[in-house]
Parts: sequence; structure tokens; C-alpha cells
Amino acid sequence: MQIGEVAERTELSLRTIRHYEETGLVIPSARSQGGFRLYTESDVARLMVIRRMKPLGFTLDEMRELLAATDRLDSGEALSAPEREELLGRVRAFQEAAQQRVEDLRTQLARAEEFAATLRARLAHLPAG
Repeated sequence: MQIGEVAERTELSLRTIRHYEETGLVIPSARSQGGFRLYTESDVARLMVIRRMKPLGFTLDEMRELLAATDRLDSGEALSAPEREELLGRVRAFQEAAQQRVEDLRTQLARAEEFAATLRARLAHLPAG
């Protein structure tokens, strides 16, 4: 599929997808005869991982590290037991970091909701006019 369809499916802008390409996070699987980028379902899945990591504050380098680990695990190549365990350990560390960041965001959201409720209550008690 071309970049426009990928942008629509991932809810990422063309500019963002091109940026991720420039930084090496995702490489189009092919190019059309006219030079247009062509992406596969695998490329879309990769972009979705990146899109989900971004709001949790992961850096481009962290995204690259996780994707490298999952690419290696998914490659189908024979891995030694220590290498496989090391890669799984990296993925587990990212899962734990993601979970902690989700909890932190929940705490921030709860505080923001409390603040909004406080303002609502304050406005409700002020005389109209």
C-alpha cells in the first residue's frame, strides 16, 4: 500500500511516517516503478508499535531498541538460549516501563480531573452575573 493509505490506517501524518523512515524506525518494503513508497502489513504493524510508544514518552532510540529486539525474536532464525533470554529480557523491561508509564499517566489524569472538578464546584458557588 502507498503512504497515504498507511497514514490513514495508522492515524499518523505523512510527515511523521517520512520522519520515522529518515530515522530508520521503519523502511518501506518496496518502491513502485514511479518511486512511490510501498508498505506491507508488517510495516503498518511496526508503525502502530511506534505510535503506541510515543505517548508514553519513549525516545526514538528506545523505540529502535525494542523494534530491534522484536525483529530478532520474530526473524525465525535460530537463537542461542542466552541470546533469546537476553532479547526477552529487553522486551520484558519495555513492558514493565510501559506499565509504569501508564500508571503515572493515570495518576496525572486523576489529578487533572480533581482540578477540573474543583473549578466546576467553585464556579457553581459563585453568584451569577
